[in-house]
Amino acid sequence: MPSATNRPINRKVVLVEYVNGMVGPEHFRIEEEPAREPGEGEVLVKADSLSIDAFIRTSLNAVEGLHQQVPLGGAVVALGVGRVIESNAPGFAVGDAVSGPLLAQTYATMPAAMLQKIDDALPLSTYLGALGLTTGITAYAGIRYVGEVKAGDTVLVSAAAGAVGSIAAQVAKNLGAKVIGLAGGPEKVAFLTRTLGLDSGIDYKNEDVAARLKVLAPDGIDVFFDNVGGELLDIALDHIRERGRVVICGAISQYNDHDHVRGPSLYLRLAERYARMEGFTVMHFAERYGEAHAQLAQWLKAGTLKMPEQVEHGIDAFPAALRRLFEGGNTGKMLVKP
Repeated sequence: MPSATNRPINRKVVLVEYVNGMVGPEHFRIEEEPAREPGEGEVLVKADSLSIDAFIRTSLNAVEGLHQQVPLGGAVVALGVGRVIESNAPGFAVGDAVSGPLLAQTYATMPAAMLQKIDDALPLSTYLGALGLTTGITAYAGIRYVGEVKAGDTVLVSAAAGAVGSIAAQVAKNLGAKVIGLAGGPEKVAFLTRTLGLDSGIDYKNEDVAARLKVLAPDGIDVFFDNVGGELLDIALDHIRERGRVVICGAISQYNDHDHVRGPSLYLRLAERYARMEGFTVMHFAERYGEAHAQLAQWLKAGTLKMPEQVEHGIDAFPAALRRLFEGGNTGKMLVKP
């Protein structure tokens, strides 16, 4: 075990100013300190990959919201995967691969009870992407359990080139649905059809989404899986079919101004068409994680599920990567390898 004088140096991203508006590198700083020796029941983990997720933004506001607020001077929340390099906990050995709330740092000393051992037969980052709680499992739960997608449905997915959206779209496709993806820019739309195998894509930045939906889904849509909110939600509501389902997974277009969140103006379409709109978080389906994990893993092995990654290197890249997520600058899963 390393002595106090030669312990590994932990570099972490800490919050220096609460965020009002677009998040940026100016809200953070990098601090260094020796990694803490594990106490009883704790382990020291060297981070391999950190997940850049939209929920992180909701923890950076001056007022606590859905997710626990990061205190000023505290390490920024982030899920991660890594390997145990010191253990003072039964059942965890040096070299074990683990996943959990490692925070935005290079080393994490934490209770072993907060970690889950993972199978390193797959790349560790898979457990943040296709098999990750905030990505693959979230997408599966929203499509399968909330949206109740079935063969023959027409499904519209917003932010379909992003991490959750790309998995949600592929889950719907694997269930036998016709899937239309919304993404920003021709390159991302090409990614939807050529790489992910969706039936069609709409470039919401350069095309008239309502007009395109009339062509691609003339009879309307059965399920809208929404990650964005705002104007796109209203357009989808205007095209929802009778007994349709709107799944509210997120609203990334609204996260930078929580004091002025804009709700849908066409919500009466739900009554007119006997449709429903339901929000969820993945924690509501904890008892079904195993089922979701097994099905996603099966599709991964069969090659009918893909999770492209966009990787930034170095813990210093974390703040800029988080901002890029909200600017739509990623395709697939955004990760930082510290």
